[in-house]
Amino acid sequence: MSDTTARAAARLSVAPMMDWTDRHCRFFHRLMSRQTLLYTEMVTSPALVRGKAYHLLDHHQDEHPVALQLGGSDPVELAAAARIGAEAGYDEINLNVGCPSDRVQSGTFGAVLMRSPDLVAECCAAMRAAVDVPVTVKCRIGVDDQEPRDILPDFLERVSAAGVSRFSVHARKAWLQGLSPKENRDIPPLDYELVHEMKAAFAPLHISLNGGVATLPEACDQLARGLDGVMIGRAAYHQPWDILAQADALVFGGENPLSAPEEAVELMLPYIEAHVASGGRLGQITKHMLGLFAGQPGARVWRRVLSEGAHKPGAGVALVKEALDAVMLARQSAQAAQREGFSDA
Repeated sequence: MSDTTARAAARLSVAPMMDWTDRHCRFFHRLMSRQTLLYTEMVTSPALVRGKAYHLLDHHQDEHPVALQLGGSDPVELAAAARIGAEAGYDEINLNVGCPSDRVQSGTFGAVLMRSPDLVAECCAAMRAAVDVPVTVKCRIGVDDQEPRDILPDFLERVSAAGVSRFSVHARKAWLQGLSPKENRDIPPLDYELVHEMKAAFAPLHISLNGGVATLPEACDQLARGLDGVMIGRAAYHQPWDILAQADALVFGGENPLSAPEEAVELMLPYIEAHVASGGRLGQITKHMLGLFAGQPGARVWRRVLSEGAHKPGAGVALVKEALDAVMLARQSAQAAQREGFSDA
């Protein structure tokens, strides 16, 4: 994928999220948006280079455009991992400079690298020299007692000098001591205006906003205000239809591939059948589908049927069809009740 094409796809992206954005999740999301950029979970460079954990790179050809996020801080090792990722077919290699977990800190990568912009630049330069696909960075606005308006411009200047032209900025500080990773996603205040200031100051850079965006209209508003992209995390996972189903039209000016969430279920059935036939478990896939009908009639029964049955021996497409039938029945009941309400009026 060319850098121009990658920049276009990055107008909307689904954030890399540990334990969530695996290959099954990405295949499911791709059904609802053909153009949104998808990311893997973070994969550490030692896991690929030293551990030879190449199974972490498994993905379906229909997932593209799809980016590999790497975690690491050794330029040589990251270059080798980037090369492995590019050879596996990923369209972009992204460096994690935002994760605040203790495990990540102990490996001297993630958000702690906000303190070492020259090392980040060195890592990115090494990766860029190793691959032909774009190398990008996902970062925070700062960590601990850093002053974001001082350190973020310096960070962007130093890392972009190494040839990185695309950044996803989580618009919160990360507190490396005193807050859990979950708390770091909610407690530090968002500073969207700083991200907009960075776009104004670094106009040639492609800058995406991450953090707290919960709806597609919010994302469109940020794009209309001049940002190049928006990266959505938890909302895209928990309400995938609400975020992704209209994205191709509203964000990319194309046509939406599906008109109703049940179409996504039908399209998942062959994928599910193949996975179960190969020895996989139904729950490995359906856990990512629980929010498909969020806010709609039948959402509760959909979640209940799948949550209670997906991990039972022999569970497969029949259970998914049962859950979908329950959703359709709930929808019909809701429509009938609405008609009754109108007739009473």
